[in-house]
Amino acid sequence: MPTNQTPPTRPITLLSLGHACVDVYQGAVAALVPFFVAERAYTYAAASGIVLAASLLSSVVQPLFGALTDRWAMPWLLPVSTLVAGAGVALAGVGDSYVLTLVVVAVSGIGVAAYHPEAARVARRASRGSHTAMGWFSLGGNLGFAAAPLMVAAVIATGGLHASPLLAVPALAGATLCVAALRGATVPAAEAAAARKGRDRWASFAKLSGAIVCRSIVFVGLSAFISLYARQRTGGGDLSGTAALFVLYLGGAVGTVIGGTLATRFGRLAVVRWSYALTGLAVAGVVFVPGPPLYLFVALASAGLYVPFSLHITLAQDYLPQRVGTAGGVTLGLTVSVGGVASPLIGVLADATSLQTALAPLIAVPALGWLLLRTLTEPEP
Repeated sequence: MPTNQTPPTRPITLLSLGHACVDVYQGAVAALVPFFVAERAYTYAAASGIVLAASLLSSVVQPLFGALTDRWAMPWLLPVSTLVAGAGVALAGVGDSYVLTLVVVAVSGIGVAAYHPEAARVARRASRGSHTAMGWFSLGGNLGFAAAPLMVAAVIATGGLHASPLLAVPALAGATLCVAALRGATVPAAEAAAARKGRDRWASFAKLSGAIVCRSIVFVGLSAFISLYARQRTGGGDLSGTAALFVLYLGGAVGTVIGGTLATRFGRLAVVRWSYALTGLAVAGVVFVPGPPLYLFVALASAGLYVPFSLHITLAQDYLPQRVGTAGGVTLGLTVSVGGVASPLIGVLADATSLQTALAPLIAVPALGWLLLRTLTEPEP
């Protein structure tokens, strides 16, 4: 639950910047897809398989890391996992083997999986339960997503896929930031123990997790194919596709900050429910509106997907106060990564029909998430 204490700003700022350096590698995988299609002649299904490789293994192991951090504090995971995430993506363009590409991208996913549960635990304690502070922590990850297509385009468009080792630079910076953040993110033992008091509400947590899966399916589907789709719908080239992916990620950064502020005024669950309703309408615009207005609907969809992002984390942790690591692992890992499972299905349908037809089912998915959320109540104090 939120508290009235003002959280220290330096640890949250450093954690947010470190979060950005890690989530660059989640965004980088989707940003690499058009280059794999262009340079290696991958089909939509093959390219989406790479997105799946980055998310599937991560989805399995991230709750495991969450359970481990509930038993033992593992702050060293933050810098180490950041380096692993960067190494996997940096090697993705080395060599032409599809299998090798899948393996190294999966390794990057493991690094991302190891980072998030412990980082969410550290950030929640350093934030003293503040929605706004957790929003800033989440903002870092969103900015990393937003920077990914620009970083990938700058490196790969200039040097080709074989220049991918240069993509390791953010990991080196992120590991340094994590070490600095951990030095100032300690919390008194009595305060940390008090934060763990409360009753675990598994039924509510399960409904919330189901809604986040719906959100994940929409986000991963759009992030994997919006670049290619924008080229088709706007008649532009590589730049139009990169711009669409950038808008999708940058809108998320703005949405995350707004989400924390709105939740303080209107309540978390009300904001989350309205966000899911907005997302369905915005995705319909993405699918059916041609030309430059497409970018407006991409931005609206991004806001709808990301306004509730940090609120998902705090709700999950408050529904499972005895297992905040598990809550973070499932919320930031399993439920988010499950969306990657739908990505190859979208790719197969796109190969058989068209991208527009393949993306159309995403319009209905947020409505299912809204139905799961409508029966939830705020966690007990």
